[in-house]
Amino acid sequence: MLSAADQAAFWITLRLATTSTLCLLVLGIPLAWWLARTASRWKTPVETLIALPLVLPPTVLGFYLLLLLGASGPLGRLAIWLGGQPLAFRFAGLVIGSVIYSLPFVVQPLQNSFAGLAASHLDAAATLGAGPLDRFLSLVLPLSRRGLITAATLGFAHTLGEFGVVLMIGGNIPGRTQVLSIAIYDHVEALEYPQAHLLSAGLLVFSLLLLALVYGYQRRARG
Repeated sequence: MLSAADQAAFWITLRLATTSTLCLLVLGIPLAWWLARTASRWKTPVETLIALPLVLPPTVLGFYLLLLLGASGPLGRLAIWLGGQPLAFRFAGLVIGSVIYSLPFVVQPLQNSFAGLAASHLDAAATLGAGPLDRFLSLVLPLSRRGLITAATLGFAHTLGEFGVVLMIGGNIPGRTQVLSIAIYDHVEALEYPQAHLLSAGLLVFSLLLLALVYGYQRRARG
């Protein structure tokens, strides 16, 4: 059985993954569309910044986000000025860190999917009087549904396993910022291997099932 602290960590992790995935799609879809269609000189710098979390150690990213979101950081001071509290060591800070850390896992599949669309489809829709937004909503997104599903799945699954970034930004506050990956680490550190096995096995099975469903869907869609 899961302890009360582990149950709280489970729900925080699920809430974080869901919230982050929604934010990633809202941010990643227009960003990926721009990257797939633009010839701007800013494309390479933007792609580089998006891909940076793939090679940057999570603790490094988390450290600079902590400076940014803390009470003395610019975003932290802005939050205080608006009548709130610093974003570090709070759920909002975890969401910001998760979105930045998982952004390449969402943008890159979407960008590849958008880039693979035939321009003739868009041109035909334009000749029929469809505006840019109408073409995007009624044509681009339906044709890119495989990329959308892959991006959402990778973003969600990647958030489930985050450790370094969320630990740096949120600390390890049970019931508030402690997620499953940190709870597993705590159990191992305390030599509580049965509890660590239970949480780890649950995450492993869930991740395998999630990826198997996505790859199975893609195989059927191609067939």
